[in-house]
Amino acid sequence: MMNKKKLTVLTINIWWWACVMGGVGANPQINLLNEGCSQYNATSLSDFYTNLNATFSDLRAQLLNGSKHFATAQQAKGSDPVYAMTQCRNYLSTADCVSCFSAAVSQIRNCSAANGARVIYDGCFLRYESSSFFDQSTLPGNVGLCGNQTESPATTFTAAAEELLMDLQVATPKINGFFAETSKEIVSGSANQTIYGVAQCAETTSETGCQDCLKVAYTNVQSCLPDTDGRAVDAGCFLRYSTTSFFPDNQTTNLAPFLGKGSNSRKKAIIIGVVVGGGGLIFLIVGFLIYFTLSRKPKKVRRGDILGATELQGPVNYQYKDLKSATANFSEENKLGEGGFGDVYKATLNNGKTVAVKRLAILQSDRAQTSFENEVKLISNVHHRNLIRLLGCCSKGPELLLIYEYMANNSLDKFLFGQKRGSLNWKQRNDIIVGTARGLAYLHEEFHVCIIHRDIKPSNILLDDTFQPRIADFGLARLLPEDQTHLSTRFAGTLGYTAPEYAIHGQLSEKVDTYSYGVVVLEIVSGQKSSEIKSDTMGEFLLEKAWKLYETDRHSELVDETLDPSDYEAEDVKKIIEIALMCTQSSAALRPTMSEVVVLLKSARSGDYRQLTRPVFIDSDHKRVRADTSTSTGTSSSNATASISQVSGR
Repeated sequence: MMNKKKLTVLTINIWWWACVMGGVGANPQINLLNEGCSQYNATSLSDFYTNLNATFSDLRAQLLNGSKHFATAQQAKGSDPVYAMTQCRNYLSTADCVSCFSAAVSQIRNCSAANGARVIYDGCFLRYESSSFFDQSTLPGNVGLCGNQTESPATTFTAAAEELLMDLQVATPKINGFFAETSKEIVSGSANQTIYGVAQCAETTSETGCQDCLKVAYTNVQSCLPDTDGRAVDAGCFLRYSTTSFFPDNQTTNLAPFLGKGSNSRKKAIIIGVVVGGGGLIFLIVGFLIYFTLSRKPKKVRRGDILGATELQGPVNYQYKDLKSATANFSEENKLGEGGFGDVYKATLNNGKTVAVKRLAILQSDRAQTSFENEVKLISNVHHRNLIRLLGCCSKGPELLLIYEYMANNSLDKFLFGQKRGSLNWKQRNDIIVGTARGLAYLHEEFHVCIIHRDIKPSNILLDDTFQPRIADFGLARLLPEDQTHLSTRFAGTLGYTAPEYAIHGQLSEKVDTYSYGVVVLEIVSGQKSSEIKSDTMGEFLLEKAWKLYETDRHSELVDETLDPSDYEAEDVKKIIEIALMCTQSSAALRPTMSEVVVLLKSARSGDYRQLTRPVFIDSDHKRVRADTSTSTGTSSSNATASISQVSGR
């Protein structure tokens, strides 16, 4: 970990370009252009989140000042300092600026515990790092972000756009605040057209830094011409042009006082170079050869062309008839699983993409409608590598449908208890344990509100092509208000995985998920179901058995017999079992948070954990738990979204 920390500074100028790039959209304020996460995580999650939340609060307070569109903040408590910067375009109102900032905060939290991240929208940007970056202007890897429509006639439009962009490049570094917006009218035949442009540099950069950044940005955005829209983003500046107005016409900046003679000469050279013909063709060719040699003009980057790019959009509305056809009329051959609220089907869309479709069965039920609304609202805004992604929905038709990404490896329960039992090696099991913890930590502590899953179990943990876990099924998720420590609610979940305070008293907090996670970890280690009762009347439930073996220092006997003993180390097994038992303690207050679980899992060896306390329903004589308190109800789905298993409290 220390070696990785030392490498962070060396790589910080590169990582964020390996990111998601979007194209030009209709919303000028919260159209996502760019995002990226550092490949290194914070070392102390507690210090990191304290500092991160404090800087975000500080930035928001500064923006609410009413006259500020730029803010920086820093917090250095503990071992993981956070430096943060945000900036809105000056044409945004205070309300729009704060709204854009809020969207950026929500989006940047998808980077989980990464010690650096960046999000850029049309209206604002937000960035944080583990060291100061406020004076940075340009970084390697910058590109132009181009639209998908071309203006005609191209020559006239290109010449006018280049002149406008050159004026912005020259003038903006000389303007107080490093911000300028302008427009230019093009006369073409009987129709007139207007080009709008904006340039902005971070207020903490220098005039020279702003000049350098906008020179690079000019070259990058020039690659978009003759497209009607283009943008260039860099560490310290933003440059944009469009034929669609994206700022009030009465807010344009008078650039004339900041454009010197040299600038006018350069503009004339550009215009002449574009419109010259006949005998000047040779000079035009030579000029372009020199220009391309010196500037090394980058290749135009279109939407989705960048390696690893993923468009983060809201849920897509699918047509019912298309999904019916894609599932072969919801045929039995395409059924992946069944559950309390409906069945899940494999579907092949017209573009050849395979997805999973959840078909909600209880059409007239308010409960089904609520589940549908919950899943669409929550999952469409949740993006994490260990959480299943909602691709879309269908509410216009005879049924309510949800469309998820398809996981070919199915769900974890098939590998623990089904036909594929014994095929997971220790490394794969460990990855699943860690990944599931990270996904829950995101839901509980890193999303902008606390989300409680309420039904963590192997059938709700799907596996991707590399056997990395994806937590599925948010139909039972309940938002925890910030001013409450727990909710009293009607029980809904799967017995055998449910914390006692929730099953008995209906008290719901994020520690309910922690308890369920601990039970699942024991299942992963042992290959035994939590509620399995052997034919022997003295047979033990898994949780009882785990505590008994741990207290007699025989924890190794809990390990799945299908695992090769040479595939794992005894200390690793002991550490994971201890963590699982910590999660299943009787008192919710004694259970660790999921972010603490992640830290414990990443520790080298078993440590001196606090004294563990048995769950109250396992007595000191190790008597068997009553079967009626640990039975699982409902049939779980096997893919894409393991369907909800609902039971009512008795």
